[in-house]
Amino acid sequence: MSTSTTMLTTPPTAPDLPTLRIGWLYGQEMNIYGDRGNVLALAHRSRARGFGVTIDAIGIGTPLPRGAHDLYFWGGGQDREQISVSRDLQGEKADVLREAILDDVPVLAICGGYQLLGHGYRPFEGAHLPGVGVLDVTSEAGNVRYIGNVVIDAGDLGTLVGFENHSGRTFLGAGMQPLGTVRVGHGNNGSDGKEGVRFRNVIGCYMHGALLPKNPHLTDWFIARALARSAGLATLPPLDATFEQRAHAGVVQRAQAQAQGKGSRAAG
Repeated sequence: MSTSTTMLTTPPTAPDLPTLRIGWLYGQEMNIYGDRGNVLALAHRSRARGFGVTIDAIGIGTPLPRGAHDLYFWGGGQDREQISVSRDLQGEKADVLREAILDDVPVLAICGGYQLLGHGYRPFEGAHLPGVGVLDVTSEAGNVRYIGNVVIDAGDLGTLVGFENHSGRTFLGAGMQPLGTVRVGHGNNGSDGKEGVRFRNVIGCYMHGALLPKNPHLTDWFIARALARSAGLATLPPLDATFEQRAHAGVVQRAQAQAQGKGSRAAG
């Protein structure tokens, strides 16, 4: 059995500063549409504060050790990769991830990772692909592909922007809280006006782009939650996000203008 690959190890700049240990789930198998940018954003905004950072890539055949990570990221992939990943998840690996989530370890899961944190994914052809089952969500292949910028209103997390490119449709169980309400785009399934899911310290969604570089406040939310839990960090030191905020505002403006243009053409 293979072991995890440590992709980055940066020590803290002072002995009293914590280290953020990131577990990148299936980084080789499920890494499309710029999803690796989420890991880079977490590392950048941690290192800029003087925190240490380690990034472990955990792939197929790699054990997932208990208590080894403060935060997990899981990106999107094609159906063929999801088949292999779903098979790899069954057994102890899923148990460890489920236990970590129920112990409030933060997780960001995008697209295919989001689907497989739920009950699973049903492709057009072939058998149902079972997931971890920690989220009460079900996902299936759809016959319409949703592509374009996404803007959502996410409550205490404010406005979030990203880019969707999926034909999968996800439906939340009765007790699940959506990440937000769609202002621009299609969201979970193109019909209920909701995007993503929030459960404990887990956020699952269809927002590629990558999500975190365009939403620095969400990046900081993950870092703060992770280090509060693992290191008792009471307050995250402030860090300038001028350029990231400009990118965020630019995407919002462009997405809303594009949506308004489509609406005008449809009305005409």
